[in-house]
Amino acid sequence: MSHEERALDRRRLFARFWQAASGFWTGVRRREAWFLTLSLLGIILGQLFVQYRLNVWNRDIFNALERRDVAFVGHLALLFVPLALAAVAFNVASVWGRLTTQRAWRAWLTDHQIDRWLKNGRYYQLNLVKGQHQNPEFRIADDTRIATESPVDFAFGVTTAVLTAITFISVLWAVGGSISFELGGRSLTIPGYLVFVAVFYSIITTIAMIVIGRRFVEVAENKNQAEAEFRYAVTRLRENGESIALLGGEPEERSGLSRALGHVIMQWRDLCGQYLRTTVVSYGNFVLAPVIPLILCAPKFLAGTMSLGDVMQAATAFVTVQQSFNWLVENYPKLADWTASANRVAGLIVSLDKLERAERPGIGHIARKEEGENAALELRGVSVTLDDGTAVVGETEVEIFAGERVLVVGESGAGKSTLIRAIAGLWPWGEGDIVIRRGARLFFMPQRPYVPIGTLKHAVAYPHPTESLSDEAVAEALKSAGLGHLADRIVEEGIPWDRTLSGGEQQRLAFAQLFIQQPDIIVMDEATSALDPETQDVLLERVISRLSDAAIISVGHRPELEAFHNRRLVLARRENGARLVADEVLSPRTFAVRRAMSLLFRKPPTAQRTE
Repeated sequence: MSHEERALDRRRLFARFWQAASGFWTGVRRREAWFLTLSLLGIILGQLFVQYRLNVWNRDIFNALERRDVAFVGHLALLFVPLALAAVAFNVASVWGRLTTQRAWRAWLTDHQIDRWLKNGRYYQLNLVKGQHQNPEFRIADDTRIATESPVDFAFGVTTAVLTAITFISVLWAVGGSISFELGGRSLTIPGYLVFVAVFYSIITTIAMIVIGRRFVEVAENKNQAEAEFRYAVTRLRENGESIALLGGEPEERSGLSRALGHVIMQWRDLCGQYLRTTVVSYGNFVLAPVIPLILCAPKFLAGTMSLGDVMQAATAFVTVQQSFNWLVENYPKLADWTASANRVAGLIVSLDKLERAERPGIGHIARKEEGENAALELRGVSVTLDDGTAVVGETEVEIFAGERVLVVGESGAGKSTLIRAIAGLWPWGEGDIVIRRGARLFFMPQRPYVPIGTLKHAVAYPHPTESLSDEAVAEALKSAGLGHLADRIVEEGIPWDRTLSGGEQQRLAFAQLFIQQPDIIVMDEATSALDPETQDVLLERVISRLSDAAIISVGHRPELEAFHNRRLVLARRENGARLVADEVLSPRTFAVRRAMSLLFRKPPTAQRTE
């Protein structure tokens, strides 16, 4: 991507960020937003008034000192007290106003993003599409914080700078007056010369900062992305600690973390170079700005046409005007860092926009409907594609009725799990209709079940409130799932069950959830892959006996699974996507024979598994 294309992409992301973020002032919290905004404006005006009065006080005190006017010096000393107190009060108020606005805005924008991220499984679908949304958790947390903190400070600073510049330019014009000098034998007079010098000086420093720091945004974006990738690598190591430890993968993981950290350090080195260059301008400005007005006012003071108080007032006003004009000089690094974070937030928003469009009915999207009273689940001309249109599963026509147990089989990569995800509503790309019987409840059992943080009772009740179940019902569900040995620990706090339970126990926990939920349609994607055959048989038998009216759609590679199903769908890979090549009815005797054989040769299950 060329530099011009990257710049255009940043502008589009920037516009999308503001489109989303401005909802704080137009949505349900608009009254709070506008109250805080108007309060900040009032605080700025109050600060400006006090600053002007201090500037006048500065002139008067130096004039009084020059005249050795003891009484007036004492009067001004007393006057300084309320001015100082007012200045402190307005600055405290400005801190309150800015931090409160930042906090409220961040809360609103973060909630807005989380709502969109969690809706309809988009947090999962982001892993399947291309876009600028890597590490969404970092974008929602850290980048959103920066993206909402800095604009408040910038808006406050810019408004203050503009109003301050207007006010003190008039002071400079009035106090500095004009200057006359001879040029080529002619007398030349420049009115308000201090104003022109202040503006010209500010233009030079601003242009210098823009030229020197023109790569700041790009460097800041690269630094933020490298930080996010390093954090993700560390988090992934922690989450997969058991597998890594069992495989002895520490040296390889250490090597990967070293590469990620090295990339972070390289980006910080580039950022350090940018800071070094901008410091030349900013600190040079800090040294020169107070001296220039003194030099410019010295001839008039020495000529007796300007008092010491006028000189000090003009010098203070010059520095104030110059600081107002050079607000960009002082804030350019922070502005660049904010722009990078805002673009990262916008990248996530744009990807969520894409997923949201995929949920709307139309060409290229699978439609989900609830209708009818007959089939529990029906696929009407369903084709599944990738988000770029690449075919995964070709046109499929299937009806599954209550009580049917359908096994989806096929070689690896034939699109079985993708079709299952489409049925579960997690995969929107493709065509056709997925029709679910009106009022039917669907339960999805993935290969790796989710174990939420909290008590074991909370895990069994999930996603419903823990209070909706009695302890007895949870204990019974655990026993039915072969986890009876945990029945007396269902309310223990502080146990990381996702790391305490083995893979097989986590899959059995999903069966406990199933026995609690009692759904009408059950979708299993390798839901028994971590179980031994004996436990698998026991649990599937219980599912069939307890939920005899439920429609079951499952994916699995074990041949013995056929014994628990009465129908088989066979998918085969083809050039333009997998196709349903067979829809077979399995013999009713298969299950009976398989059950008899398994009971004959099976070792008695332990109490731990089957109680």
